[in-house]
Amino acid sequence: MSTARQVVRFGVVGVLNTGVYYGCYLALRLVMPYIAAHLIAWVISMLGSFLLNCHFTYKVRPTWHKLLLYPLSNGVNVLLTTGGVVFLVEVMKVDQKIAPLIAGTLAIPATFVVTRAVLTRPHGQRKPVEARPISTAPSAPRSGAGGTRA
Repeated sequence: MSTARQVVRFGVVGVLNTGVYYGCYLALRLVMPYIAAHLIAWVISMLGSFLLNCHFTYKVRPTWHKLLLYPLSNGVNVLLTTGGVVFLVEVMKVDQKIAPLIAGTLAIPATFVVTRAVLTRPHGQRKPVEARPISTAPSAPRSGAGGTRA
């Protein structure tokens, strides 16, 4: 699947996910401080986002391994959105109801890049180790039982 298609699908999932997040945030804000509501709503929406991005955006099988890595990949998102929400509310005096939408929108590009890397990299795949040249210099002879070099 082309990157352009993945970006579009990621955007669709993002819109749906934002609705889930925002609905949870507004409901939770009625019974707790805005920052706690933000974090709990983020966790709820992140689980939905994981499943939708696996099945719809990247067409990969969700695994426990990927689920455990997914919050780490979204660490970029939670740092940007949480910092953005606090900055917008406390410094810029943006309404608590609107601040999460602005912060979330600004975090989208970084979130796409990291999410794609986590969900599309096959489990257990490592980058190849760079080959090291074999030394042609003779090694120093070993002496006796102690194995010390002469």
